[in-house]
Amino acid sequence: MKLLVFGKSGQVARELQRQAPDQVVALDRAAADLSDPEACAALIAASDADAVINAAAYTGVDRAEEEEALAMTINGAAPAAMARAAAAKGIPFIHISTDYVFDGRGARPWRPADAPGPLGAYGRSKLRGEEGVRAAGGRHVILRTSWVFSAHGQNFVKTMLRLGAERERLTIVADQIGGPTAAADIAAACLGIARQLVAGQGKSGTYHYAGAPDVSWAGFARETFAQAGLDVAVSDIPSSAYPTPARRPGNSRLDCGDLEKDFSIPRPDWRESLGAVLNDLQKAFS
Repeated sequence: MKLLVFGKSGQVARELQRQAPDQVVALDRAAADLSDPEACAALIAASDADAVINAAAYTGVDRAEEEEALAMTINGAAPAAMARAAAAKGIPFIHISTDYVFDGRGARPWRPADAPGPLGAYGRSKLRGEEGVRAAGGRHVILRTSWVFSAHGQNFVKTMLRLGAERERLTIVADQIGGPTAAADIAAACLGIARQLVAGQGKSGTYHYAGAPDVSWAGFARETFAQAGLDVAVSDIPSSAYPTPARRPGNSRLDCGDLEKDFSIPRPDWRESLGAVLNDLQKAFS
């Protein structure tokens, strides 16, 4: 199986390359600029890949409030163009999306069929991309995930480790609840989905995939410090005490049952995955 992956340097793309180096052809921004959707579609048309994974995105949640047009192109128009090109070739298209397509109300885990209601420009752009992928009409999986972390790039775990090494006490938001998800787990899920779709198994549709158990950002921080052996006191604060340009959903819980039912991919335990990430970071600096 040969996979064409958009987003060579991103967290998930790097894990895809690590897990399947002989199967993944990853394209960086120089080769595939998502601000030029038709150029990305042309790359798929010229490829001999068996499936396409879009692991690239405009991820600046706050910056998107000022750059919504660019976010709409990268997160909305580009995935739609890619999906049309994949459909024209008759190959599966896997697209990574986000919990930000929901408004974050309530406490029940969001199901894939629940009505979206994004709170900001980033969520609106990702929703536009989902709509374009579905409209393309080809075999596809839209995989919504949340709170991605890894040993690569910028993410919550690495930020906590940096701050925890500098301070004895931190205040962390505790009224936003979700499922931290390791990029390595997302990559493994994407590979499993791709294999099944290429083999003519599984179903097209929208699915959720996030780590378990659900936790607050403050709880996530406490577990990170505990596993890293850092003595840092964490004080819970509400979202209102940490204002940001873009509103964050309070409820990012995702119901992942459909993915397990249709693809036999269960929710991963993020605490175990966190340990693996910390080991990777320790090796990198040892």
